[in-house]
Amino acid sequence: MKKFSVLFFITFFIINALSIHGVEAYSYGDPNEEKVAEVYKEMLVKLDENPPNFTAAKKSYESVQEEIDMHMGPEPSKLILKNLADEDKQALTDNMEKLLVLNIARRLDSIENNFSEYETTKRLLAKGFATYEALSPKVEAEHPENNKKIRADFDEALQALGNPGLFGVGKKEASLDSFKQNKDEILDTLKTEFKIKSLDVGHFSESATESNAGGKKDWTDVSNIRNWIPLILIAAVIIAVVIFVVRRRRK
Repeated sequence: MKKFSVLFFITFFIINALSIHGVEAYSYGDPNEEKVAEVYKEMLVKLDENPPNFTAAKKSYESVQEEIDMHMGPEPSKLILKNLADEDKQALTDNMEKLLVLNIARRLDSIENNFSEYETTKRLLAKGFATYEALSPKVEAEHPENNKKIRADFDEALQALGNPGLFGVGKKEASLDSFKQNKDEILDTLKTEFKIKSLDVGHFSESATESNAGGKKDWTDVSNIRNWIPLILIAAVIIAVVIFVVRRRRK
């Protein structure tokens, strides 16, 4: 009986440890890439060719134009397409950078408007951070202190989202006020860095669900083999305990 009790507590400890490990791993998750940011990087490569390849850059932009027009209105595209037609590399680069800042603002606004949806807001923050990663080299080169500050603000914003935990284990309360403060600091720094007067992102959808289309919640994705490993380990331990107890009783 004493051995059975020991094995029971060992099993409980293993299950508890696995649960905590699953819910306390704070990370940005898989941002699934932010397409606008990826296109920006593609365009920079094309514009750095000698001579600049505006035709290829335009083709890259057109792959996301519909999404940009839908979420931000037609004005950004009109300006960027004009820069492409005029083959104005500097103006085009500047306006693409401003577009990415607007995209970050869009993501952060969606988080604030849907703050209770943890899995979705975490993905939105990941997309916002992925967008900033595309701008980060320029910020780092010109004002490294601002790059450091923005990254710290993103980290704090992630913490502000809290964590619902798994079955209540590892739960951490969210703080909308803290998130708003981090959001304002990120956007204020970006406005100063890229000389933007207003962050009016146009008539984009306020529903945060669009960023989760095609995505799956990390710990509920049954197609991901990694999510089965803890369950398999738990089942193996339980089976081993049962077999051990049955054999002991037979003796």
